[in-house]
Amino acid sequence: MKPDFGATSEDYVRHRAGFPDSLYDRLAAYGIGEPGQSIVDLGTGTGSLARGFARRGCHVIAIDISEAMVQAARQLDAAAGVNVNYRVARAEKTGLPSSTFDVVTAGQSWYWFDHPLAETEVARILKRDGVLVIAHFDWIPLAGNMVRATEELIEGHNPAWKLGGSLGVHPRWLRGLGEAGYRGLESFSYDVDVPYTPEAWRGRIRASAGVGASMTAAQVELFDKELAEVLASRFPADILQVPHRVFAVIARAPERAA
Repeated sequence: MKPDFGATSEDYVRHRAGFPDSLYDRLAAYGIGEPGQSIVDLGTGTGSLARGFARRGCHVIAIDISEAMVQAARQLDAAAGVNVNYRVARAEKTGLPSSTFDVVTAGQSWYWFDHPLAETEVARILKRDGVLVIAHFDWIPLAGNMVRATEELIEGHNPAWKLGGSLGVHPRWLRGLGEAGYRGLESFSYDVDVPYTPEAWRGRIRASAGVGASMTAAQVELFDKELAEVLASRFPADILQVPHRVFAVIARAPERAA
C-alpha cells in the first residue's frame, strides 16, 4: 500500500490532532526545541511538529513529498502566525547542506521512508553533535473499544491496510538506528486521551492511510457511512475520549571520521 495523503489533505487539516504540548515539554528536558535551534522536520504533512517547534522560537525547515500537504501546512501556519520554511522533497534526499542542523525530526512519518537511505541522509545533514527525534502519536485499539471497532471496519474495506492493532510503541526503530551507528539511544512513551465528536472522528479516519489516502472517493463515502452507523449504534456519545499513546526515540548522530 502506497498512501497519497495529499488526496485527503482537507480532512487532514481539519481533523488530525497535532502532537500535544506535553511532548515538547518532555523533549525540552533533552535540550531539544530550544529557541534559536535549527530543525528539519521530515515527512511534515500539514506541519504539526514543525509548527510546534516554530512556536518555541526554533528555525524550522519542513520537508514533504506532497505539494498539497505543504500548501495546507502553509495555510495553518498563516492562521497560527508562525513561519516555517517548507520544501517539497523526499526525506531520503532533502537537498539540504551537510553538517548544518541541530535537530532532525520525523513525526508520524518514519515508517514511510526507506530507512537505510533516510538514516544516511539524516546523519549527513546533522551537525556532529546533532540529534534525531522520531515521534509518534497513535490511537490505541483495545478489545471492545471504539478504536478497535474502527480498525475492524477499515480492515474489512481495505485488506491491504496492515497498520491495525498497534501498541503505539515502535522499538524496531531502535535496532535500525543502532545498526546505522546512531548513539545514546533513548525512548519514552505516555498516554493521553483526545476528545473527538463523532463527526470529527469520522474525519480523522478519512484522513488516515487506510481510508482517504488509499481508497477511491466512492469507497471512502461507503466506508464513512458505515462508520457513522457503528458510532451511533455502539458508541453513542457527544464527545468520544479516544486513547492515544505518545512515543519518541532520541538518537545522537553517528560518529564521524576526523
